[in-house]
Amino acid sequence: MHPSNLVAIIKTDQKGEVELGCRKLTDVQAAIRGFDRPIIGAINGVAVTGGFELALWCDVLIVSPEAKFADTHARVGVIPGWGLSQRLSRLIGINRERELSFTGNFLSASKAENWGLVNRIVESEALLPICKALAEDMASCDRQTLVRYKQIINEGAGMDLDNALKYERLGTELHSASQTKLAVMKNKDSIMSRSRAKSAV
Repeated sequence: MHPSNLVAIIKTDQKGEVELGCRKLTDVQAAIRGFDRPIIGAINGVAVTGGFELALWCDVLIVSPEAKFADTHARVGVIPGWGLSQRLSRLIGINRERELSFTGNFLSASKAENWGLVNRIVESEALLPICKALAEDMASCDRQTLVRYKQIINEGAGMDLDNALKYERLGTELHSASQTKLAVMKNKDSIMSRSRAKSAV
């Protein structure tokens, strides 16, 4: 399966233009929230205010050393409407969010990595190739499982641990009922073949 059928890569460049896969987007936030498969954010420039909010909706963030983040809502005189005030603190901690949001100062790529906001930093020329390779790895997973797994992780992140564990158990039961033993065995064989191929490289 081609990775574009299962995983989306969101790209932002120095000009602030945004693409989801190969499509230019207008209502980006709605497109991201309605996309049930993994979304990889590739950031090679600044992600400020609305752009920062969009980045927080990505499942994985890969950035170049030139990437910077800033929340300038308080400086502009508006309140976030795409979730930044709630999502950012859950990723980096509430005190760090307060520092960023109450000052509007930039957060460097290196500090964003240290704070757990981004997954990793790669050189600019390697940014998209690495994101595409990561997308291919994700796309090699069982599609139905990957979609449900994303749902369980993302929905559970907004719950307390006890309810999140109950939600996971419900997801497990629903998913198990939709999977056949034959399909699971085929997936296990695929995993073994993939492991052997990677070991041979």
